[in-house]
Amino acid sequence: MPRMEPFATSIFGEMSTIAAETGAINLGQGFPDTDGPDEIKMVARAAIAEGKGNQYPPVHGLPDLRAAIAEHQERFYGLRVDPATDVVVTTGASEAIQSALLALCDTGDEVVVFEPWFDIYAVGIALANATRVSVPLRPPAFRPDIDALRAAITDRTRLLLLNTPHNPTGVVFTPEELQAIADLAIERDLIVISDEAYEHLWYDGHPHVPIATLPGMAERTVTIGSAGKSFSFTGWKVGWATGPTDLIRAVRAVRQHLSFVSGGPFQYAIAHALRMPDSYFEDFRHGLQEQRDILTSGLRELGFHAVESEGTYFLTTDLGPLSDYPDALTAARELPHRAGVVAIPLQVFCDHAGVGERALRWAYCKRPEVLREALGRLTALA
Repeated sequence: MPRMEPFATSIFGEMSTIAAETGAINLGQGFPDTDGPDEIKMVARAAIAEGKGNQYPPVHGLPDLRAAIAEHQERFYGLRVDPATDVVVTTGASEAIQSALLALCDTGDEVVVFEPWFDIYAVGIALANATRVSVPLRPPAFRPDIDALRAAITDRTRLLLLNTPHNPTGVVFTPEELQAIADLAIERDLIVISDEAYEHLWYDGHPHVPIATLPGMAERTVTIGSAGKSFSFTGWKVGWATGPTDLIRAVRAVRQHLSFVSGGPFQYAIAHALRMPDSYFEDFRHGLQEQRDILTSGLRELGFHAVESEGTYFLTTDLGPLSDYPDALTAARELPHRAGVVAIPLQVFCDHAGVGERALRWAYCKRPEVLREALGRLTALA
């Protein structure tokens, strides 16, 4: 399939291979190096032992998990969704995104996405045989450019794919930015897929605001969530989508023909996790904020200019002491050999020159001692 040829290899796979070959510390891939709470594991173990979920769970997700997702949306955001019709459980947030793109796009439709974009967005748009239209986040702060967004929308635009807290930049869109985006979506009658996998990972007074909470947006927004990111069990691959009945019906129709079902015992565990007290989410966020600060201050001391990470697992910097390389991709490929650390080049997530050509993404969802070891290795760049 020619349209899929550009996606035959992944930058994450390439850099992880280099990390393994060189013994480098992998600050490229966004997964924690510690597990989530033991009490969540205990629920999964008990479900397996009791034979709950060891066979196919219900096709759209365990009813109790769908109820817990609906409770979560109302508890944190005041959004009311019917667990029977407005929620679907997926094999990770990735499947939710791909299912929504396949369900809601036709051949030739345009999907507008801010760049740098997460790589699976480009893959999903290509799979749907739609057209990707990228709108650059304005460097060096990587804020959304509303005028550029307005100019990118045409009569062929069907869908806006939004991600906040934003991977890879670490930016959290402000309520004012989201309102401007919502105004355009309503004016041009667009569907919004809102990837909110990092919804609980925001820092320093930059709270996450779901775009579905804004007037006129709940009826046109499919919201994506991720248990892996919120509870540090990325290998369990439990995600979900919520939204109006007609849009979720379409997502369900596609999703059931992809993985069909998955993760039965883990669905019981995530239902429990979503009902954990506010203190869990606050402590989790504060712990990651401390790890962010370790990496940010350390990279700055080494000569990198770091954009303040407002959310997610990720920190964006310039090339700093690697500035003699022609671009970020070259620098990222050489970094493991020179210093024993892996980072991801932003340019591979961009269509426009000058947006990510000289920017690196670093993951700080690692133990403090691992981050300090990585920073120690990076002193070799001096």
